[in-house]
Amino acid sequence: MKGGLTRRVLLASGLLAAIIGTTFAGLLSTVEDLREIEARERRSERVLILANRLERLIVDMETGQRGFLLTGSEEFLQPWQAAQDAFPEHAATLERLVVGNPVQEARAQQISQAGTSYLRDYSIPLIDTARRDRASVATLPATVEGKRRVDAMRADFDQLLAAEEELTLARQRSSDTANLRAIIAAAAGLIGSVLLVALFATYLVRRVVRPVRRTSAMAGQLAAGDLSARVPDRGVGEIAVLQRSFNTMASALENGRRELAASRARIVAAGDHARRRIERDLHDGTQQRLVSLLLQVRAAEAVAPADAPQLKSQLVEVAWGLTGALDELRELSRGIHPAILSEGGLGPALKSLARRAAVPVELNVNVPTRLPEPVEVAAYFAVSEALTNAAKHAQASVVWVDAKASPESLRVAVRDDGVGGAEAGPGGGLIGLVDRVQALGGTISVTSPAGRGTTLVFDLPLNDR
Repeated sequence: MKGGLTRRVLLASGLLAAIIGTTFAGLLSTVEDLREIEARERRSERVLILANRLERLIVDMETGQRGFLLTGSEEFLQPWQAAQDAFPEHAATLERLVVGNPVQEARAQQISQAGTSYLRDYSIPLIDTARRDRASVATLPATVEGKRRVDAMRADFDQLLAAEEELTLARQRSSDTANLRAIIAAAAGLIGSVLLVALFATYLVRRVVRPVRRTSAMAGQLAAGDLSARVPDRGVGEIAVLQRSFNTMASALENGRRELAASRARIVAAGDHARRRIERDLHDGTQQRLVSLLLQVRAAEAVAPADAPQLKSQLVEVAWGLTGALDELRELSRGIHPAILSEGGLGPALKSLARRAAVPVELNVNVPTRLPEPVEVAAYFAVSEALTNAAKHAQASVVWVDAKASPESLRVAVRDDGVGGAEAGPGGGLIGLVDRVQALGGTISVTSPAGRGTTLVFDLPLNDR
């Protein structure tokens, strides 16, 4: 299936609507069939009731007639007269009820005609004759004839009733079949709907919910700083667009951070190179010039006339001034880039830094080999800045410095017993140190509770250098 999620949702919804609509249409059709069957059953019930009533009327007429012929009492003619009055209306109603069934129509017409003939051609003339002259009526033959006619009509009633009962049974079977069909259709529709909903829900979970949750989790990792977070690009439709957009954004952020880190490293390297160049220029240029001047002044002082004490005193003062300037220049050179770091490595440089610190320093260095130059420079100046901060701001009485190198990284910890409260964020005194460490891909942590000293730990990677 091609297309986006919107099309797939619409197709699934349309299919579900079609299944539900077809099921309800089948149910409505079945209900209509059941209503029709029920109406026919009610009509059959009325046919049976009316046929039984007509049969009783015929029996009442025959019984009343026979009783009158045998006794001559008018009391027996009361049910006969009532049956005679009711028969035409009931017969007409029976004929209307069986309309639509030619066989039953013919039987109803036969019953109506036979009953009418019984009354008009036999029973009424016989009663009239018996009323005028009962002795002239042969009771036994008349009774036998009446029974014969009634038996014939009762046979017609039996056929009509039997046929109607058979129709009732057939309709009952049709009703049962319709009920079963309705149950099957409803069950099939329900099962189909449930299966479709389950399949669609499974599809949504696999194609929408899981990818979105995975993308959300990766977004959390991305927000936490893990720019290598990626999501599998296997989605469909809009989800695929979301995944590709996320991966593109993450790649752009990762490339941006990589370029930023490289730029920061280049800046730090350029700064270190400038420091070395300035230190070299000072050492090879200005410092050597000052040494040469100092030697010349010392030589002039040695050959100055003994009778010129004022000149000699001036030369001594100039020599001392040049010596002080030379010492200050050497100190400045060490601050810009210590020569001992380039010549002896991190261990001797840290020892020299500890000797010159304004606070006592307990040093523990475990760096058996030379490290990459950017790492040594970063570690040296980080420790130097930490010692300066401890002396200026922490009011510390002692500082502990531990440096240990492993095949993967250099870890340096600087701890003091000062007032604490140091901050590594913007505006804090450690921001330059943080920038230098992070520029080389390192990590740094600062723990500085108020009144409990400051602990500074940073790690510099070695493998990529």
